[in-house]
Amino acid sequence: MKSRRVLVTGGAGFIGCNLVALLLKQGHSVLNIDCLSYAANHSALADFEKNPSYAFLKADICDELSIPNAVADFSPDWIFHLAAESHVDRSILQPLDFLKTNVLGTGVMLNAALAYWRSLGDERSQDFRFVHVSTDEVFGALGGEGCFTESSPYDPQSPYSASKAASDHMVRAWGNTYGLPTMITNCSNNYGPYQFPEKLIPHVISRAFSGEKIPVYGEGLQIRDWIHVMDHCEALALIAECGRVGETYLIGGNNEWRNIDLVKELCRLLKELLDVDAEIEFVSDRPGHDFRYAVDSRKLRDELGWLPQRDFENGLRETILWYGREWLIDKNALRL
Repeated sequence: MKSRRVLVTGGAGFIGCNLVALLLKQGHSVLNIDCLSYAANHSALADFEKNPSYAFLKADICDELSIPNAVADFSPDWIFHLAAESHVDRSILQPLDFLKTNVLGTGVMLNAALAYWRSLGDERSQDFRFVHVSTDEVFGALGGEGCFTESSPYDPQSPYSASKAASDHMVRAWGNTYGLPTMITNCSNNYGPYQFPEKLIPHVISRAFSGEKIPVYGEGLQIRDWIHVMDHCEALALIAECGRVGETYLIGGNNEWRNIDLVKELCRLLKELLDVDAEIEFVSDRPGHDFRYAVDSRKLRDELGWLPQRDFENGLRETILWYGREWLIDKNALRL
C-alpha cells in the first residue's frame, strides 16, 4: 500500500483514535484535528505523540478560518471526516450542539476540502479522497426482518440521526455539484477499546466496576448489529484506497443482538473474567428509540473483498479486559 498523507477529523474519539492507530501502522502520515471534547481519548493521543509520522491540531471543525489553513498546510491525499456529536441521549437534551458540529462542521470541512482540491495538480486531484464516516441510524428503524442497503431511504428518528443524515446529503451535494471526490460510509454499532462509557458496552462495564446497577431501556428488546472498531477501520482504509468515488458503502458485522441478551452476556463475562458481579434494572424507554438496525455489507464484500475478521465473543472478552486494566490503573492511582 502506498504511503499517504491522511487528515483525520475527530481522531481523539473512539473510532477516530483506532483509525489513526491503524493508519500509522500502515505507514501513513497523519494529521489529527480534534477539539478535545469530553469524550477525547487522551491516553491514545499520548501514544501517538511518540510517532514522528503523527501530528495533532486542536481545533473546532466549525472554525472557518483555521480549518482551511490546516488542510492547505498539511496537504493531505485523503481526508477522513469522523468528527461528530454521536450520542442519541445527548442529542435529545442538546439538539443544537448536534446541528452545529454535524451539519455546520461538515459544511466547513467540505468547503475547505473543495478549495484545497481545486488547488492540486491533475494527478494529485485525481487521487484525492474525502471519506465521510456516518451511521446506519440515518435510515431509521427496521422491523423484524431485512437489512438496510445503500439504496435504503433515509428516515432519521432522533436529533442525532437527523443531523448525520443532513451531513450525508451535504457530502453528496458537494460531490454532485462541485465534483469533489467524496465517499460515504454508514456503519453499524461499534465496540472495542477507547469507547466513551456513555455507549452501551462500556457503560455496562463501567457501571459494573463501580457497583452500580446496569440500566436497560424498556424491556431491552431493541436489536443492534455489532462490529469491532478495528474491522470498521480496516474497511475505511480499504474504501479510501480502492473504493469508487461518489459511492456509499455500508459496513456491518452481520452480528445482531437484542440489548438485553448482550447485557446479560457482558454480565456473564465480567463475572467469569474479573469476578465482578452486576445487577440489571429496567428503566423507562427513551423517546424515539429505534427498534432494530442491521446493514447489508454485500456491496463492500463483492467490490472490495472486505469481511469482518474478529469473533464477537473473543472481541467482548478483549474489550472487557482492556477496560478492566484501565479501571485497575485508575483505582490504584487513587490509592496512591
